[in-house]
Amino acid sequence: MKKIGFIGVGIMGKSMVRNLRKAGYEVSIYTRTKAKVEDVIAEGARWCDTVAECAKGQDVVITIVGYPKDVEEVYFGESGIIANADKGTYLIDMTTTSPKLAVRIYEEAMKAGLYALDAPVTGGDTGAKAGTLTILAGGDKEVFDACLPVLEAMGKNINYEGKAGNGQHTKMCNQIAIAGALAGACEAMVYAKKVGLDVDVMLKSISTGAAGSAQMNNVASKALVNNFEPGFFLKHFIKDMSLADEEAKDVSAELTVLEDVLSMCRELEAEGMGDLGTQALIKHYNW
Repeated sequence: MKKIGFIGVGIMGKSMVRNLRKAGYEVSIYTRTKAKVEDVIAEGARWCDTVAECAKGQDVVITIVGYPKDVEEVYFGESGIIANADKGTYLIDMTTTSPKLAVRIYEEAMKAGLYALDAPVTGGDTGAKAGTLTILAGGDKEVFDACLPVLEAMGKNINYEGKAGNGQHTKMCNQIAIAGALAGACEAMVYAKKVGLDVDVMLKSISTGAAGSAQMNNVASKALVNNFEPGFFLKHFIKDMSLADEEAKDVSAELTVLEDVLSMCRELEAEGMGDLGTQALIKHYNW
């Protein structure tokens, strides 16, 4: 495998493209706004004017777009990936999306002589830049094995989760756990402030013990210095939590913490904060 088509070159996608190129892959890219990727093009990525063009003639096509509707748009229809990729191409969707949609892509790809993995990631912009993303893959094991070198160019903790859709189900677990950890870190900060502690000292004191988490160390702590720049958009976290909530309801799993955090985040989005980072959750507490 040498040629990769990469569709969806956003905050994380740019770094992933750069890491693929560093690993020696020829990368063609497509995203909705060319102006936003002029830097990546200048570095040597080949620009494509359409999804179809980006899918043709590739060994692998990788997608990491925003929402399930965007995934459907790039994969299906006459101008989509499945209709335009060469037979034998490997398709890797790294968007966090619906497990049901992942299964549909897998089935439609198989009918077209293509091989599909759902491989959502976690690690945010920091992990994307460092090439240390955690990658959660679902699909056929032989397809996972064939794509492993490509995944290794972008991540370090790469896991085969089982059948198609299982990568997305595992990402749902990740987002469920993040919801509780992020809210817990925010509430600890609020409590510390109210009782007169130095919040920075408090965070440093407890972050190396049992309460420590990536959310405390890398996300909530940004709020302390009023840094709400998105490593991961609040609006995308809402999308992820909504998907997890829907899947949980389908299997009669009652996830009260997830639902509470989702409700908080939706309120913040309604107030115009969807384009902030997930650390904006602290604003729910009138920080």
